[in-house]
Amino acid sequence: MIETASLVDHYCHGVLRTELGPATFEAQLGRTARPPAAGTTFFDTQTGFAVRRWCPPLLGLEPHCPPARYLARRRELGALRSAGLLLRSTGVSTYLVDTGPPGELTGPGELAAAGAAEAREIVRLEPLAERAADTAGSVRDFLSGLSESVHGAAATAAALSFASGPGDTLAAAPHPPGPGEVRAAAGRWLAERRTGRGPLSEPVLLRHLLWIGVTTGLPLQLHLGPGDVYPPAGSADPTVLTGFAAATEGLGTDLVLLGTYPYHRQAAQLAAAFPHVYADLGPSLAFTGARAAVVLAEMLELAPFGKLLFSSGARGLPELHVVGARVFRDAVARVLGSWVSEGAWSLADARRVAEMIAAGNARRVYGLRDGGLPDGGLRDSR
Repeated sequence: MIETASLVDHYCHGVLRTELGPATFEAQLGRTARPPAAGTTFFDTQTGFAVRRWCPPLLGLEPHCPPARYLARRRELGALRSAGLLLRSTGVSTYLVDTGPPGELTGPGELAAAGAAEAREIVRLEPLAERAADTAGSVRDFLSGLSESVHGAAATAAALSFASGPGDTLAAAPHPPGPGEVRAAAGRWLAERRTGRGPLSEPVLLRHLLWIGVTTGLPLQLHLGPGDVYPPAGSADPTVLTGFAAATEGLGTDLVLLGTYPYHRQAAQLAAAFPHVYADLGPSLAFTGARAAVVLAEMLELAPFGKLLFSSGARGLPELHVVGARVFRDAVARVLGSWVSEGAWSLADARRVAEMIAAGNARRVYGLRDGGLPDGGLRDSR
């Protein structure tokens, strides 16, 4: 009754190109560098059960088949064919691919080809700073090169992303740091990087980098974690994120909050409070699996429907792309369908809202053309 024919996955990563053994597959399924506890398996999670529900039929097996049988079938078909069968089942028409994390993952073009879809790149800010540092002969060269690098990347990217935890980065102040602060922070970090202690962790410089991203006017995806501060539901007290949202309001840059679960209600509240703030559904639904309808309903209680965006948040496994799409569709059908059945919503409104969250909101925020190749996008060329 409530169908979402086409999806725009506004935040995802590529998939691994190689054949995967059971241990590697489980590590990707658990999204952790650590193995499961002795005697346990990451298949015994909501995500694991969702993989066993939705993926085996796409490879010619029955739903809920044992993990060993599924992995054997995957090896039998090969990584390339399995990925194609899985990705092409999702109904994703456009991928926005974050290319920041290291790893042997397919890029936007390869993902577009494997999924018979279109793709654009999301550029992560921190690697740009690290590359600028490696070619700079002085603090002045570094800061000039950093600005040029960010604005150069923004010329072709669909969005920029910031993964260093805005809560810690903005703890001192939500506004841009002064020139003297920035030069001193750049000097400290360049000295550290030359001694091999490299990753960018200098708070002032991270804040400067974040604000360079704001000046590009591109949507800015903020990766939020358990340590980031959210406003308590129903509270008007200022927090780090509300301060930054207030400081960026009216500048023309949309902020997209990623990784919000289990603080999804607070993220929805921020999206309701500021016209340029949006909340990602993504892993909030994929991680919760059979409980995803509850999480979706909670976000719909607080956020305007035009402020929520579908994503899979998938990385490494094509199965996670499948789970993201299938769990989202199922949650939308359950929640909106029940409201139509109760007479609270009309069927026409439910279908319209479903399309907004599935694709329409992302097309508007990221400037994608309706039903066509996004400007600067990559198409399956086969």
